[in-house]
Amino acid sequence: MKNEAPGCARCPFATQERVCQKEEGQAPSFCPTATKEEAIEKALAELKKPEILEFAKQASIQEGEGYGDKELGFAQVKPIKPRVMEIIEFAHKMKYQRLGLIFCIGLRKEAKVVEKLFASHGFEVVSALCKLGRTPKETIGVRDDQKIRIGHSESMCNPIAQAFIMNDENTEFNIVMGLCVGHDSLFLKYSKALCTVLAVKDRLLGHNPLAAIYTIESYYRSLQSSASSRTGP
Repeated sequence: MKNEAPGCARCPFATQERVCQKEEGQAPSFCPTATKEEAIEKALAELKKPEILEFAKQASIQEGEGYGDKELGFAQVKPIKPRVMEIIEFAHKMKYQRLGLIFCIGLRKEAKVVEKLFASHGFEVVSALCKLGRTPKETIGVRDDQKIRIGHSESMCNPIAQAFIMNDENTEFNIVMGLCVGHDSLFLKYSKALCTVLAVKDRLLGHNPLAAIYTIESYYRSLQSSASSRTGP
């Protein structure tokens, strides 16, 4: 009988009582730690590749360094670093010199600050915004009424071109900042270098999409309605 699809998000057990946390832990029927041994073994095999092993090792070290007061016990640990600093530290751990900064034109002011920050820590930064190339949206079949500025020429976002430019420039690590839903997916698909995300776009919530999740039982309760998820033609 085929196993249920993994469902870690709905695991009913307390964090420290789960089988993914301790050998004698509990596991529901849809637990991938218990049912996806082949995938886990394949992942461990990938970690035998030296470059992947080093990346994974340094990422795990960086995770641990993001907390302070560890000597006081797990209940007392506290976060001590913003994500941008963790990216800088991780890039140094990996001995990267050439970073890619891929951003939305709507975050151009923030990108200028971030680029200067990376440069101040000794990195060479290659940056590319989403609208590069000035390709009309009509090129990909977008109608005038589907634009932001109806009745005007409007350049499409060009994440594949952003990726190709980073590939041409041999960036070692690409940092994505504020690309649209779907555009970020295309960049990640076509980028040769490994990537991380500094910020995701949420136009309404000041690029803090979890605000809607934190208030799902109050201000954003309408998101739970099936009607809110329907789209037009």
